[in-house]
Amino acid sequence: MSYRVRCTIVAITAAVIAFLSAGQPALAHGFSSTVYVHVTAGDRGHIRTMLELEYDLFVVSAADFEHDDPLFQAGNAAFEAEDTTAQAAALNAHPESAAKYVTERFSVTSAGQACTPTRVGDFTMGRREGVPYADLLLDWSCPERGDDHQVRSTLFPDGERYVSGTKTIVTYEIDGRSGSAALDAAHPSFSTGQSWYERFWEFFRLGTEHLLTGIDHILFLLALIAGSRRLREIVLAATSFTLAHSVTFMLAALGLVDVPARVVEPVIALSIAVVAGWYLWRVWRRGDHATDLETVGSSHFSLDRAGWTRLGVVFCFGLVHGLGFAGALGIDQAWSWTLLWSLLVFNVGIEAVQLALIAAVFPLLMVLRRRAPTAGLWVTGALSAGVAVMGLVWFVQRVSGS
Repeated sequence: MSYRVRCTIVAITAAVIAFLSAGQPALAHGFSSTVYVHVTAGDRGHIRTMLELEYDLFVVSAADFEHDDPLFQAGNAAFEAEDTTAQAAALNAHPESAAKYVTERFSVTSAGQACTPTRVGDFTMGRREGVPYADLLLDWSCPERGDDHQVRSTLFPDGERYVSGTKTIVTYEIDGRSGSAALDAAHPSFSTGQSWYERFWEFFRLGTEHLLTGIDHILFLLALIAGSRRLREIVLAATSFTLAHSVTFMLAALGLVDVPARVVEPVIALSIAVVAGWYLWRVWRRGDHATDLETVGSSHFSLDRAGWTRLGVVFCFGLVHGLGFAGALGIDQAWSWTLLWSLLVFNVGIEAVQLALIAAVFPLLMVLRRRAPTAGLWVTGALSAGVAVMGLVWFVQRVSGS
């Protein structure tokens, strides 16, 4: 292969990675937010909703919506001071502005008719993932109480330009039904009368969208594909990664494990660089024989020592990625079968995208390696180099907080 062709391959591969990574923030999923809502039956036939909203975002959005500068000043000062008592006091000093922002963007209907909200008690404060959240309790009076309630949320829309991709996670226990739903700008509402498969489809979709929009997870998978020498290796690596992140994903989402994002995010970035760098190290040591197998073990997995070591590394990093998945979904409720199945379906959505990427990319890579081994080596080497560089850049950014 000529020098010019090699340079062209490297340049094209680097350009593709740069394109995929362009505009990507240091944190894996950018500046987003999650709203949490629990729907139950209230007193005197009312419907009760408990909303949890990220405090600093809530203050800025509500103050801007109502042109309430005193709310912004008091709320921002309380946030900077990290004083939860002052944070609650800032909201309770301006309850009309704060509550109106919510009720303009969050609604409940029953039997097709709009319900009227009434604030119950004062705003209180809580925390999720180390971030202060404001709690707001609303009772909804409905003209006609039916079995089918529709919940709609357009809180913190992209148009406000403070965050993007806000999701509202709703759990409900009403009229003998219980379940959960994930709402976003494309799917802002759901019905408590929806079937089980409609409810779980929302979490499956959420899982697929999460991986497709998480460039760091995609690059990690591409690094795995580029460094795999045969189909069995990538299948075992993907399975190992799946098992590992499923374990920590479930534990973190159920509140049994709590690792702050400032630790998880840099390690995820480092895992990308390490997995990509692993293959580059083999290329540097073995050259054209980088994809050759060493003495294969006697187990039915038929992996050599390098394969087993790589599998262990992937499993360890998969544990960390699971924490990242759970943090993106942001659920940390007590155990329930409904929650468990919702989380599993979210996870299945992630796996569906992984398998689709492997099915699309790995066969092409194998054909290239067989028909043009040198070209295959350069393509996978250039891909791994680009991924490793992006992983290191993100690692430095996330550690420094930039």
